[in-house]
Amino acid sequence: MSGLPGTGLPGIEHGAVLLHTLRCAGWCAVERLAAATGLDEATTESELIDLAVAGLVTRTSGAFAAWGLTDAGRAANAERIAAELESAGTRPALLAAFERFLVLNPELLDLCAAWQLRPVDGVLTANDHSDPSYDARVVARFEDLDRRAEAVCADLAGALPRFGRYRVRLAEALGRARAGERRYLADGTASYHAVWAELHEDLLVTLGIPR
Repeated sequence: MSGLPGTGLPGIEHGAVLLHTLRCAGWCAVERLAAATGLDEATTESELIDLAVAGLVTRTSGAFAAWGLTDAGRAANAERIAAELESAGTRPALLAAFERFLVLNPELLDLCAAWQLRPVDGVLTANDHSDPSYDARVVARFEDLDRRAEAVCADLAGALPRFGRYRVRLAEALGRARAGERRYLADGTASYHAVWAELHEDLLVTLGIPR
């Protein structure tokens, strides 16, 4: 096995991707990690086992078994990400794209709230999706935001290519929501909202900006 760049610790490139995904998404099952990274589940599990042997990740057991970073894993990831950005020399471009992301972020949060709650007789009520015209209007607003987010994602990927994966995941989530799978807008770990939140965390981590 080769070393994780900048750490001298055991691992391979897939392992580095998994470490960073866990840093940004938190505790995850194998299925979620595979979907987030684009790796197949067998490769994902094999890499996680190697990372666990190296002391970089750990796994909870039980009905909700999930993988997460150890303190050593968090430190290794931080070192690698800092080295990656320094090597690329694209911090100004990434920061400029992040500022544009922040302009869109409040709108995305408002859209998620509009999807989960709708006004009924002047009172905000849990959206039971019994009003197709209301849902269609919210989806249309998501589509409008997504068109503007596409340019931001392109600039992020231009600064660091690994950010390109987020554009794929956002498009997949919106496509599934458009096809009638409502949970892919604002509910669940594969939703547009969840992927957006992970991207936000990734930007903060990569740029070294505290929450």
